[in-house]
Amino acid sequence: MTKIAVIAANGKSGRLIVKEAVDRGLDVTAVVRGENRTVAPHAIVKDLFDLTAADLAGFDVVVDAFGAWTPDTLDQHSKSIAHLADALAGTDTRLIAVGGAGSLYVNPEHTLQLFDTPEFPAEYVPLSKAQGAALDVIRKRDDVRWTFVSPAAEFLPDGERTGRYVLAGEELTTDDEGNSVISYADYATAIVDEATAADADAHIGERISVRW
Repeated sequence: MTKIAVIAANGKSGRLIVKEAVDRGLDVTAVVRGENRTVAPHAIVKDLFDLTAADLAGFDVVVDAFGAWTPDTLDQHSKSIAHLADALAGTDTRLIAVGGAGSLYVNPEHTLQLFDTPEFPAEYVPLSKAQGAALDVIRKRDDVRWTFVSPAAEFLPDGERTGRYVLAGEELTTDDEGNSVISYADYATAIVDEATAADADAHIGERISVRW
């Protein structure tokens, strides 16, 4: 049975990833700073930045669902992934990072816009840059079995779970109508699929993306 730890499990993505993994009968541990508000039967109550290699020993997969949203905390995207990489360095444990869509945004006309163009919403630029910086940090690590999973440009917190998605590569892609969309629930499905894939080495050291 795959043994998974989900960091920042009380967050929106974290809770859905935990639920998906528990529903499949996996051995799931929620890593939370306070009360465990997930369906995970086990919990480590500890701040991410206080986690040690010993805390994460024995897990097959560690899912990093950490997120920071305020201007004064955005640099924690890079700091947190570096801390987890240090804790998992040299082990067989996979680190699957919940990434951001990065430098692309879908406007109301469903046209993809780069964050350095006038069409990209200014309020999203700092977060996009912070998530891109975190990706740059983990790309430099060859001592960690990491995979960075970006959602579609339009990421729907309350979207339905359809059980379907398209797994794409480094570049963000769209469907035939130019849409780049995924729900949190189907993104969680993709994360757990990746965590339990028969070929666990297929996407090591890669950024992949998920959309409908």
